[in-house]
Amino acid sequence: MNATVNVLCYKSKVLSNGESPLMIRVSKSGKRTYKSIGISINPTHWDFDKNKPKRNCPDKEQIENLIIEKLKAFNQTILELNVTQKEYTSDSLINKVENPFTLKTVATVFQEQIKLLQTSQKLNSALLYKYAYKSLSNFNTHLNIYFSDIDIVWLKRYENWLRNKNLADNSIGILFRTLRAVYNTAIEQKCVNPQSYPFRNYKVSKLHQQTAKRALTKTDINTLINYKATTYREQFSIDLFTFSYLAGGINFVDIALLTNNNIANNQLVYTRKKTSKLIKLPIHPTAQSIIEKYSNPNNPYLFPILSSYHITEQQKANRVHKIISKTNECLKSIGEKLKLPIPLTTYVARHSFATVLKRSGVQTSIISESLGHSSEKVTQIYLDSFENSQLNKALDNLL
Repeated sequence: MNATVNVLCYKSKVLSNGESPLMIRVSKSGKRTYKSIGISINPTHWDFDKNKPKRNCPDKEQIENLIIEKLKAFNQTILELNVTQKEYTSDSLINKVENPFTLKTVATVFQEQIKLLQTSQKLNSALLYKYAYKSLSNFNTHLNIYFSDIDIVWLKRYENWLRNKNLADNSIGILFRTLRAVYNTAIEQKCVNPQSYPFRNYKVSKLHQQTAKRALTKTDINTLINYKATTYREQFSIDLFTFSYLAGGINFVDIALLTNNNIANNQLVYTRKKTSKLIKLPIHPTAQSIIEKYSNPNNPYLFPILSSYHITEQQKANRVHKIISKTNECLKSIGEKLKLPIPLTTYVARHSFATVLKRSGVQTSIISESLGHSSEKVTQIYLDSFENSQLNKALDNLL
């Protein structure tokens, strides 16, 4: 049943100025709901038969225009609800028209998204959102502001603030893309008018610089592997780098999660956490020796990154974050000692795996030169379909 909407002078209510309010009346399914349109009129100036102001009504034209706009908004909303076959009541119709946006602060939407990511076990994304939330809070001193307060001037001030902290374009871009994602969520939730969206004119794409090559040559790799470690931490860091390099550029988090169940018929078989792709790789002899080196019957994991103590996803994420930070710090120091051409991190192993194979003549159909973003998924698809003989031949090129 369609609703009917009209405007009337509510003469049964007399205000202190002797006037009565003009009310929107919505009737649906036998129920009537009234809502003031924000103005009042002397009942003597209202034609109750035609439900409109009389000719002698002061501000007659302005009142009529307001009534027309109000009725237009209600009738348009009724049409949209009918077309989409959405149920509504007289109360919900008035609320939808009069309060189209449910205002939430930037802090509220950010915190809701962080909680949602945590619940979905997307802990790395949750950490990124927390990082952006903290950065924005430090810049603005608080985030108890509405999204409409974030305009181009505000964004430029934030960018300058970040640059004064010597952040690189890519680091600034990550923060801005996170903020943009939260702003888009706010628009979806109708927390802000889309017309306030500042990212139409402020282009986040400008905050991107070409990433420098992050791959070592085969000679550099062998120099690193042959480095004489002076501490357990140094040796462990080198072994993790080497294992990643020899095991298809496996990510640190996937290394941490490996157990004996991931080894079958001299193959490393695991599902990549980031892309959910099933990976199958022959185990290089040197990689096998590294596995055996850290084998511990009291630990279900292949490497002493995680242990049976780490039960929840949050505990695992915190532990992996801690160890990868220490490992990268150690690798950087070793790289400087060896005078390697690029800063050494665990991710360098991933790029080096692809680049060394490519330079050794391995077909692009077997392994792509880059393992980042768009090409990463392509690489995983190819890895899925490799024949063992192809992989064994390819892996021979690594050392």
